[in-house]
Amino acid sequence: MATVLKALLQQRHIQTPSAFNREYDRHAMKIDSTLVGAGPKKAQFYRWLSGEITGLPYPHHCRVLQSMFPDRTVDELFRQHDAEGGAASTERARSSVLPPARQCLSGTADVDSVFPSRIAFTQAMSPQQLFGGARTIDIVGISLNLLCQQYSDREIAQLLVSGTAMRCLFLDPEGEEVSRREAEEGQAPGALSGLTALNIGVLQRICDNARPGSTCSLQIRTYDETARFNIVVVDSALCVVQPYLPLVRGLESPTLVARKSEAVGIFDTFAGVFDGIWARGKELGS
Repeated sequence: MATVLKALLQQRHIQTPSAFNREYDRHAMKIDSTLVGAGPKKAQFYRWLSGEITGLPYPHHCRVLQSMFPDRTVDELFRQHDAEGGAASTERARSSVLPPARQCLSGTADVDSVFPSRIAFTQAMSPQQLFGGARTIDIVGISLNLLCQQYSDREIAQLLVSGTAMRCLFLDPEGEEVSRREAEEGQAPGALSGLTALNIGVLQRICDNARPGSTCSLQIRTYDETARFNIVVVDSALCVVQPYLPLVRGLESPTLVARKSEAVGIFDTFAGVFDGIWARGKELGS
């Protein structure tokens, strides 16, 4: 088995660990000079190419890979590559025997689509499609990887410069609930809290650089409650919702998409959940 990453590197004639790490360092210098020299070791590099990894690489690798391949999500890079030119994942293979994602559910007319996982959702709607051109973005979850890891620093900066108002609500990386969630997912202590703190720092740095000396249209708060949902509301019109399930990472959770309608429905329910947690959230530094 080979990954999409391997196919793309073959196209660029970057097929050895040394050649890859030279390119890795070039991009690392652009986004965070402390990452220069942090590229994968030989054995790890070949696991990336073969797909013999569980989940995605560490966040700092994801940031560099996103810079190297701005037109692909990191998740795409590690899918199985179809020799005919497509990215064939396990989810896509299963989709041929599943009913269409769109569901016409009685009493929930504002539900547009339902997907078995976030992977399936991002295949249908990439972060670039979801966030591109948005005027407002409200997002709550644990580490907010959909925005912070799958949407590039440059794209976030462009949104902020254009005046997009963002409200980002993270699970408190220093709170009690993040430790409980780490244990529930079987993560090492500090894994989720470290990732969350990193993502908060990424957004703060982007905001500082995007509008030097001026007010940034980004607001960040934290909460220390049981993380029940990942919710994204775009332009007060589109809502993406995932539950946090026991023992299951967010990437693997079912995902539904609702659109604002005249009748009260799923959209209003989860937009209200976001507003409630936001109101209880704590401003950074307070």
